[in-house]
Amino acid sequence: QVPLIICIILPKPKRSTLNQLTRTLLRKYDCGVRPVHNWTSTTTVHIDLILQSVLDVDGKTQSITTSIWYRQIWRDEFLVWDPEDFDDGFSLCSPLMEEGKSPPIPYVYVNSSGAVKNYRPIQAVLACSLEMYAFPFDKQNCSLTFRSWLHSVKEIDLALWRSAEAIANDKREFMNDGEWELLAIPSQYWQIRQDDADYAQIQFNLLIRRRPLLYVVGLLIPSIFLMLVDVVSFYLPLNSGTRIAFKISILLGYTVFRVNLMDELPATAVRTPLIGVFFVVCMAMLMLSLTKSILVVKLLHHSEEEVKQMSLSACLLDKYGSAGHSLSESALTSIKTLDNINAQWLSLCLRLDRLLFRLYLLVLAVYTATLLLLWARWSFT
Repeated sequence: QVPLIICIILPKPKRSTLNQLTRTLLRKYDCGVRPVHNWTSTTTVHIDLILQSVLDVDGKTQSITTSIWYRQIWRDEFLVWDPEDFDDGFSLCSPLMEEGKSPPIPYVYVNSSGAVKNYRPIQAVLACSLEMYAFPFDKQNCSLTFRSWLHSVKEIDLALWRSAEAIANDKREFMNDGEWELLAIPSQYWQIRQDDADYAQIQFNLLIRRRPLLYVVGLLIPSIFLMLVDVVSFYLPLNSGTRIAFKISILLGYTVFRVNLMDELPATAVRTPLIGVFFVVCMAMLMLSLTKSILVVKLLHHSEEEVKQMSLSACLLDKYGSAGHSLSESALTSIKTLDNINAQWLSLCLRLDRLLFRLYLLVLAVYTATLLLLWARWSFT
């Protein structure tokens, strides 16, 4: 009896579709070659941009840090395959790198027609001229430019993936609960002539506007309230002795208020913000108000000292004089005369105080009108 031996030959394990496709496409792929079979053909790179947030605005360095969702789409003629040979509708996610080298592009998506999609978030620092004159009601316009420095437009051309209107009005990904509000992202395409060749360039302008509510409540309104309190303090009695102490308290309070809020103001050496001029002039007005009150009070107390000395002399003459009853009557007459002089001097000081108060109101009105004029001039330019 011959034993029956059955041999079963198992098939070799089949590689995954992704592994096969990757090995097939990237076996002899060269990242340093423009992805066209005919070198006279132009590679068109479509660019799309979505602004996610404004991270920081630095007035000292004149820069804005933004978070952007950036997309590039182009066609690679070397990364084309027949979908029937692999899974239908399959897309390849590959680093597209040379062996032993780090990838210049982390990961891209490729479909069977050779369309390469490079989607990734980037943190871009935009250097632009920040206009801080109207802080905190300022608007900023910073540009982000894409161009090829090596390949002319005959080799690499740029185009927008979406229409310019769609990109300009796209705010769906923007974090709209921060300090800045996105107005629009207009875009423009043109060609630059350099070294007898044309280079394609696309520029995106980020138009943003600051929300001023926090600064109005925290900076402007307290300053206006302190100025109003200073104006009301002129109605304190001139001879009560509390007006100067009250005005000094207001000036000290405003100084502490300004020191605590120095970090809230933008630091820029190009142009002084209008709000900075507002704070400086407000402090100057408080100093002017205090100086005016000190002057009037000094004149008032100077008169009172003279009246007291003259009244004391009259009393001494009345006590030690030798003219008798007639001298006593003259002393009383002198005291009444001095009281009348004191009352007239007080009335004169009060009229001077009212005159200086009106001049102070006039200066304050001119200052307010000048600020409004500067603000209106900036708004219409």
